[in-house]
Amino acid sequence: MSSTEPPRLRHTALDALHRSLGATMTDFAGWDMPLRYGSERDEHLAVRTGAGLFDLSHMGEITVTGPQAAALLNYALVGNIATVGPGRARYTMICRVDGGILDDLIVYRLAENEYLVVANASNAQAVLDALTERAAGFDAEVRDDRDGYALLAVQGPESLAVLKSLSPKHSASLVQGGAPIADLDGLKYYSVLSGTVAGVPALIARTGYTGEDGFELFVAPGDAEKLWQAITEAGAPAGLVPCGLSCRDTLRLEAGMPLYGHELSLALTPFDAGLGRVVKFDKEGDFVGREALLAAAEHAAAEPPRVLVGLVAEGRRVPRAGYAVVAGGEVIGEVTSGAPSPTLGKPIAMAYVDAAHAAPGTAGVAVDIRGNHEPYEVVALPFYQRQK
Repeated sequence: MSSTEPPRLRHTALDALHRSLGATMTDFAGWDMPLRYGSERDEHLAVRTGAGLFDLSHMGEITVTGPQAAALLNYALVGNIATVGPGRARYTMICRVDGGILDDLIVYRLAENEYLVVANASNAQAVLDALTERAAGFDAEVRDDRDGYALLAVQGPESLAVLKSLSPKHSASLVQGGAPIADLDGLKYYSVLSGTVAGVPALIARTGYTGEDGFELFVAPGDAEKLWQAITEAGAPAGLVPCGLSCRDTLRLEAGMPLYGHELSLALTPFDAGLGRVVKFDKEGDFVGREALLAAAEHAAAEPPRVLVGLVAEGRRVPRAGYAVVAGGEVIGEVTSGAPSPTLGKPIAMAYVDAAHAAPGTAGVAVDIRGNHEPYEVVALPFYQRQK
């Protein structure tokens, strides 16, 4: 391959299946991934009303094990990972020494001394490198397990029913001493268990990125197609459809969930992003970025940074990332994500705006869309919240 040729895209274990379903494929973080299978609006609404099935095998899995695994993660990440119990998960971040966000992560505690760190595809190598570097001096091992897993997600209000129909005795169980200690019905949000789904061994996590109830299934790549087909068949009565990255983006946008590279970046600290709550200064020991983040917290308290808000269009023009938010002829912020909302039936956006214009209902706010100042209503996030 010559130096002028682009690098070859990576393919998930389900690549051939996606193509057989007529998926429109796209380059996402170096992976050839399904963008949509048909109508992205229909896929979006299927997740809101029934169930959708996603291939998320581009995500980066990193295993951390050893007697000091918890201490390492407490040092490497901003959250208090040592307080996460076995079978539970936590949303957290990994920051640079200067407080800039390297990535946002989910950390699953699989056993007393075993953790699974799941990074965004675009940052997986950077997270792996940072954890490996920060492991120096700790009795812990950092292992790249990105090739060891395929990741399927079943999302939507019918997702529990779909998975229960596939599992032995209508539940996937974590067993200790021969007795089941957890099942799908009792699996809480941000929890994980080991079980069997359609005869396939899996790590089953009640997590997701859509604003709906749902499950993420970590399985061996060789089992991915069998499991996909079984879920598709079982989910047909519930209206389950295959879903691509396009509707995943509009689902997470409606739910007000940040996306790295849009709402999160190296230029922002968790406090800049309004997510200072994930930083735990009271945990035992030092952690990377602590000093800078203390300063960021003090600065945010004294002089509030731009605030992440929701914007709802009064017209039909769609804002995109990078568009200026204006008021009174002055730029007061910038759109980070924007799209038509299938649920609301209007264009929506997330944007960082000056604190003086961040209150819901603030008048006179507009988005500069190709020279036209299109009026938008400032609203609190999220745009959509499921009924519990």
